[in-house]
Amino acid sequence: MNLSGQQLAFFQTFGYLAFRGLFKNEIATITEVFEEIWQEHGGGHAGRPHDGTARSALAQFIDHDARLSALLDDLRIKGIATGLLGDDFNFSGSDGNYYVGDTRWHSDGWHRNGILHIKMALYLDPVTAETGCLRVIPGSFLPDDQFSSALQSSIKLIPTDTQFSDPQSSESQGPWGVRGRDLPAVALDSKPGDLLVFNHNLKHASFGGGTRRRMFTMNLCQHYPEERLPELREMIAGGARFWVERAYGEAMVQTAGPERMRHLEQFLANDGHLAGLARKARESMPEPARG
Repeated sequence: MNLSGQQLAFFQTFGYLAFRGLFKNEIATITEVFEEIWQEHGGGHAGRPHDGTARSALAQFIDHDARLSALLDDLRIKGIATGLLGDDFNFSGSDGNYYVGDTRWHSDGWHRNGILHIKMALYLDPVTAETGCLRVIPGSFLPDDQFSSALQSSIKLIPTDTQFSDPQSSESQGPWGVRGRDLPAVALDSKPGDLLVFNHNLKHASFGGGTRRRMFTMNLCQHYPEERLPELREMIAGGARFWVERAYGEAMVQTAGPERMRHLEQFLANDGHLAGLARKARESMPEPARG
């Protein structure tokens, strides 16, 4: 699968792409494996059943099963990744989720180093603007752009719905006097089998979701040049909060052929510090991070 010039231009301008029905033929099997992985890990966050009160998250999600790990070998995934990141792209990890309620506006990091990071997301339930679909603010991914910089500095100040419902609270508390759900944005309604791809810097959120909204992601980035490896190691260190000790799980590495290994080797060569950091995190945190 090759991206068209129009798709590349759209991504470079607006920061996201939607591939409708790309995995519709495989989505039943993908969903079955998704549920199997969760059951093997206690059903919810940190090995406890999902209780519907907070997001359950599982790091290195596709790495737990050879069938989902094989998505990294799929020509559709590789074609999109190569088109956006180059043929030496890195796989930088995945997560599986049962989302609960709203997700506030945020970026998945705020990369200013010129190295592109992207997320590929598959929702396993139909979602709309009113039921928790991904919302994006087109063009909000450029770190040196005036519009993006204004969003980056102020979007975290938007009051929550709880604050708005407080009779003592004024809508003027927020920088723009609107709730998060009312911020101008594109709502990407999604059906199982769709693939959504976006720049990590892009501002995104969801509102109105239920208590068990199923979604998993794959994260990828451009290959880091040798002189930027300290930045890569710092990024890998962030995995410690999820209590993972290597960059990838066993199934991902053990079932990898030479082509997949090409997209794993840079992280594997630079994750030696992660185990010690993860052990320290276990000592200071009551549970692994939820996001």
